[in-house]
Amino acid sequence: MTVPAIGALSATLPTVGIAGPTSPSATGSTGSTGSDFAAMLEKGLNAVQSSQDTADGLAVQAATGDLTDIHQYTIAATQASLITELATTLRSKGIDAFNQIMGMQA
Repeated sequence: MTVPAIGALSATLPTVGIAGPTSPSATGSTGSTGSDFAAMLEKGLNAVQSSQDTADGLAVQAATGDLTDIHQYTIAATQASLITELATTLRSKGIDAFNQIMGMQA
């Protein structure tokens, strides 16, 4: 089973294999890689926000009694939780990598 929100976030990341990055923007051959990274980051964060908004909307419907299928809310809340956890983990790994690079001596 694929979680759509996580698929949306993972689709924004370039694929990196043994031979190196495979996305055209990651190779630096087209455009500015800084703006490409910013666009990918924005797309990923929008996916996080969208999944949280969906879960919040279904929570309100469940609380007011307007939601007929409670499973919709359960699935949306789990998806929002997972994608938020993924984004937090990616942020932590990015900060760790930055700190490691900054600690290297030239």
